[in-house]
Amino acid sequence: MNDTEFDKIFALMKASFPASERRTYAGQKELLADPHYRLITETNSNNQLLAFMAAWEFPLFRFVEHIAVDPVTRGSGIGGKIMSAYIEESLKPILLEVEYPDTVLAQRRISFYERLGFQLNPFEYVQPPLQKGETYLPLKIMSFPQIFTAEEFALHKEILYTNVYKVTEYQR
Repeated sequence: MNDTEFDKIFALMKASFPASERRTYAGQKELLADPHYRLITETNSNNQLLAFMAAWEFPLFRFVEHIAVDPVTRGSGIGGKIMSAYIEESLKPILLEVEYPDTVLAQRRISFYERLGFQLNPFEYVQPPLQKGETYLPLKIMSFPQIFTAEEFALHKEILYTNVYKVTEYQR
């Protein structure tokens, strides 16, 4: 991936997520060297970025960290297309984080993922800070194709904390 492509992805990420839900430019770019990290893009015939997905591939599961669609093309089905293709190629469970369903927008996002077959797990979860100065963010985990047991959830959470967020639970 060249710098121009990365810059377009980061610009869309910055426009789509608050600072508490994304890394700095340098922090995000560093992830490109991680063998578990993968960026998937959708472009039009003019090579204009329409959407991207940032995912982590682990031996036990896959984790969708970010998915964003250009505001001009939102509602056109591109996000569902990317997620459906990712689900179809996966032989492993898929996890993602969502906000608590206490706003209309959060409920709409959860419904979007439920239509794709994801299920909301009942366990408590917080996203570790992605930037200095940010705090832990209470979120929920959704999983495909089924809800995890408490033991599975704890194992997946430990892998996320160790590999994605580079923290241990004891740092909270």
